[in-house]
Amino acid sequence: MINYEEELKKFHPSMDVNEAEDAIYSRDLTDVTDILKEMIQDEKEKKGKNVR
Repeated sequence: MINYEEELKKFHPSMDVNEAEDAIYSRDLTDVTDILKEMIQDEKEKKGKNVR
């Protein structure tokens, strides 16, 4: 039978996983919301220039 407590004591997270996690979370990734905000801002600026 497996002794889960003993197995947990032996567990060490993989360094690759931690490094990948740091790389993923440290990046400033653009998502759909950011793109939509930029598009809306561009349209507002265009409308502001066309109104005289």
